[in-house]
Amino acid sequence: MIEGVKHIVAVASGKGGVGKSTVTVNLALAMAAEGYRVGILDADIYGPSQAQMLGVGEGVRPQSAGENRFKPLEAHGIQAMSMAFLVDIREPMVWRGPMVAGAFQQMLTQTVWDDLDYLFIDMPPGTGDIQLTLAQKVPVDGAVIVTTPQDIALLDARKGIEMFRKVNVPVLGVVENMSLHICSNCGHSEPIFGEGGGERIAQEYETQVLGRLPLTLSIREQVDGGRPTVVAEPKGEVTATFRDMARQVAEQIRGQGAEGPEISFSE
Repeated sequence: MIEGVKHIVAVASGKGGVGKSTVTVNLALAMAAEGYRVGILDADIYGPSQAQMLGVGEGVRPQSAGENRFKPLEAHGIQAMSMAFLVDIREPMVWRGPMVAGAFQQMLTQTVWDDLDYLFIDMPPGTGDIQLTLAQKVPVDGAVIVTTPQDIALLDARKGIEMFRKVNVPVLGVVENMSLHICSNCGHSEPIFGEGGGERIAQEYETQVLGRLPLTLSIREQVDGGRPTVVAEPKGEVTATFRDMARQVAEQIRGQGAEGPEISFSE
């Protein structure tokens, strides 16, 4: 177990650009709004975005908590740790895989999490070093897969699901992002990226669609401005969707009992 953390949920996607970090931050804030103590670990070492999404200013650094340990930063009532808090984010991280995996492991184990019910890990896209490290070293209770409805995204989402299956991590469900665009002028709705993709993949892998999110300007503007939708519009429809997702995640993890799954990995 990770000290100070009861449950760990990985939020992953097969490919980039599907809104995984946006879903992670809003899902974490929704879980906090449901009354849980929540943290976020931004495991995207090359492209950390949680600092901006949580409105943490550039150059803000975590406080030391003894030798080689540091306290997470707090934002909107949740604890957070990201590579963006430790390095100059304007400089590219030109690192090989083992360095990336090492940095992830350090952030996970050297952060002094304060009595969290849920730690959400914002995973980088793909099925590489960080995913392997997570599978081998971390007792993950479940994974949430984020996809858009288009076929190419679903193809990659399948890989994400298969990866978690291989390492015995339960897939809690699929979030279908950008599932419908509603024109702000005329109200006409159109499934720009296709429709029913999340449903198909959920059936194929005997999991469920946790929720569908619209393709709207406000969701993007709010996270870019450091006040994600759940904080910016607590009574809004999108927030209600995230709160519902958070309840489903909590319910499924409760249903597993106190112990997380045993993780084994074979080459």
